[in-house]
Amino acid sequence: MEQQWSRRVFMMAAAGAAALARAAPAGAQAAKPMPGQGSLTRVPGIKVGHYTDTRRPTGCTVILAEGGAVAGVDVRGAAPGTRETDLLRPGNLVEQVHAVLLSGGSAFGLDAAGGVMRYLEQQGIGFDAGVARVPIVPAAVLFDLGVGDASVRPDAEAGYQACKAASAEPVPEGNVGAGAGATVGKLYGAARAMKGGLGSAALMAGGVTVGALVAVNAVGDVVDPQTGRVLAGARTADGRALLDTRAAMLGGELPRAMRPGSATTIGVVATDAVLTKAQAGKVAQLAYDGLARAINPIHTMLDGDTIFALGTGASRKPGNPMLLGVLAAEAMAIAVQRAILSARAIAGYPAAVDFAG
Repeated sequence: MEQQWSRRVFMMAAAGAAALARAAPAGAQAAKPMPGQGSLTRVPGIKVGHYTDTRRPTGCTVILAEGGAVAGVDVRGAAPGTRETDLLRPGNLVEQVHAVLLSGGSAFGLDAAGGVMRYLEQQGIGFDAGVARVPIVPAAVLFDLGVGDASVRPDAEAGYQACKAASAEPVPEGNVGAGAGATVGKLYGAARAMKGGLGSAALMAGGVTVGALVAVNAVGDVVDPQTGRVLAGARTADGRALLDTRAAMLGGELPRAMRPGSATTIGVVATDAVLTKAQAGKVAQLAYDGLARAINPIHTMLDGDTIFALGTGASRKPGNPMLLGVLAAEAMAIAVQRAILSARAIAGYPAAVDFAG
């Protein structure tokens, strides 16, 4: 029987920054230990699969709930790219979803949901519409078209392959799936930004499990919620140190103009508790506290931040939205940090580990 986890258990072995072959840049700081353990797949009834494109950094991530899951969603960013979110309103007909897709490629990446539907239909999974079973697959996308060839983006085949790769094993993190082309710290331009990524974490309390998975592509910086220290984000003009966007803006260093929608952090929280659609929506709302703790600024006019919440009901325990919200926010904050600490540099975008001494 799994024990309840305390905050002290969350601190694990160092992220491996000391293994970097080259010296850390000027302004390097001590490496932060990788926080947390577990992943979204610790929630019974959930599988996760990635498709990572080899032609440029982009991809998609599918969260499968093949037995069905009650779902809710909350959209906070001002420039979202989503699909099937209206179905998740409590007053609407469909009670369960069968997958959630997170994808790069901006609005083009929504095509990948078609491949998820095809896979689920082949498995006989979907809403019984009489003449056919229709898989219900909400989706959200992030903007990564500025990294590499913008004509390369996830499509239906990418979504299908992500489903084929799905399992209940611990979720691979970093430069994978929807996080492959993610970047952070973009308020002062792409030339001063850093690599984002995908992370996951899970917590248990009160006999229920809550997991989180997030693709971090924020316009703001990622910070350590415990100390406020910037882990990754905008760099100084010479690129050799972390700027601290919040401090720079408060000091009068105004950011450059950016295109709306050129960022976005998207994620999923899931639990094995029994939820109603209204409760799932509330858990999705409360999970944003985790983003606010770990990303600054967040929910800007340049972001399309979206979080889905799933309840598989596998524990058969009624959901307590207060407890689940606390767990969801904590797991989300940990997942954001894991995404950044697991990320590795790509051309033009150094990673957090490159700034660790």
